[in-house]
Amino acid sequence: QGFPSHDVVKRRPVNSSSVPGDPMSGGGKSTCVSLLQRFYEPQDGEILLDGNPLRSYDHHYFHKKVTAVSQEPVLLSGSIRDNITYGLSNCTMEEIEEAACKANAHDFIMKLDQGYDTEVGEGGGQLAKSERQRIGIARALIRKPQVLILDEITSSLDIENENKVLQALANRPNQTLVVIAHRLQSI
Repeated sequence: QGFPSHDVVKRRPVNSSSVPGDPMSGGGKSTCVSLLQRFYEPQDGEILLDGNPLRSYDHHYFHKKVTAVSQEPVLLSGSIRDNITYGLSNCTMEEIEEAACKANAHDFIMKLDQGYDTEVGEGGGQLAKSERQRIGIARALIRKPQVLILDEITSSLDIENENKVLQALANRPNQTLVVIAHRLQSI
């Protein structure tokens, strides 16, 4: 369909549906992700979530249902705990650790002198890129979204960590997982 700010507009209709557990592949995934996140509205047609047009959802409610993790997750100055729970007020330590375990972050966090209270520095500068990505994944997982979008999130992970993270994510019932990856084995 295309974006208003772009010169190239696709004119062919697209009909697609996603069922939790069904993989999707092909071109246009980044465009679809931008549309799923409501960065843009479709010029024609509509995108449905649970049978309702995305535009019918209040933004706050919508972003509770759909969460995205990018290749460069944004970390704020503060502790690892603060970054995982950003925007949430009533998270227990058990929930934080569960999300970190699923993101394969708990072990490296526990090796730090201050554990979950370790300050990450501005932009997460005190952490390696792969550690920042796993914190970003934990932040998404603690929200228990219905749709989880992972945009090149495993690019800085070694194969072992990538496999652990993707295995944990694949075992989440009633969740649609959208994975954008250049490495075929990531899908």
